[in-house]
Amino acid sequence: MITFVVLRMIPGDAAQLMLGTDASPELIEALSESLGLNKPLYEQYFSWVTGVLKGDMGQSYYFGEDVSKLIFQRLPVTLWLAFFSVLTAFLLAIFLGVLSATKRGSKIDVFNRVVIALGGSVPSFWLGMMLISLFSVRLGIFPISGLDQGFVRGLLLPMIVLSIAELGTMMRIVRSSILSALKDDAMWSVRVRGLPPRMRLYKYALRSAMIQPITIAALEVGKLFGGTTIVETLFALPGVGRLLLVAVEQRDLILLQGVVLYITGVVIVISFFTDLLYAYLNRGIPEEKEVR
Repeated sequence: MITFVVLRMIPGDAAQLMLGTDASPELIEALSESLGLNKPLYEQYFSWVTGVLKGDMGQSYYFGEDVSKLIFQRLPVTLWLAFFSVLTAFLLAIFLGVLSATKRGSKIDVFNRVVIALGGSVPSFWLGMMLISLFSVRLGIFPISGLDQGFVRGLLLPMIVLSIAELGTMMRIVRSSILSALKDDAMWSVRVRGLPPRMRLYKYALRSAMIQPITIAALEVGKLFGGTTIVETLFALPGVGRLLLVAVEQRDLILLQGVVLYITGVVIVISFFTDLLYAYLNRGIPEEKEVR
């Protein structure tokens, strides 16, 4: 509702915004009537909500196709890109985070944190251009843009860009979680039992330390679903992020509010399942008395 109202409250005539300043009054009036923009705001909103509940989000002015169809055509690209980017960053973060935590203060720890911090501070578009220049233009290993040479090959470089951006935050969370778990009271009884350090780490500390990183990783998938616009545009990927940019550039309000609604819905669903996952993992962690 907020998105709908905000888009309708943009100064100026909505139909004229979509057609441009050179459009004739007759054409503007015809578009307003066809899209129902000349009706009162509450009628427009009620009509739009009714259509959404029926699975009809309207027709894109720019593409001339159903908004739902346009989104579903591009949904797999963005979902796979976001999921595998976070998964790659998460797996690397576990390895580097555990390594840094177990060797706290060592040269390896300092090196990992410095390199990851530098990598995370590099703008995604600049890193993407460097990867395209090296692996696509010079070496010819990957396509410069698009998915013409295969789905996996087309997504690999964008996935690397997003993974590097996510890796720094996740590694810091894993590292701090491991250190906190090793200092937990429950670990005292584990040490008293004389278990080897490796078993203490992987059987007890790592298990309890993974709650926060897994939760953050799940939330990052939702965040990336609505934050892949720059990368998708740079690599010319037919995803939801690029569709959102096209909707803004072409002033296609019908498409824009549809894309925003879908992104919001996906984020809400992912957040809901993340809460369930957090509750499940937290319930599975043994208490101090159980460890003893």
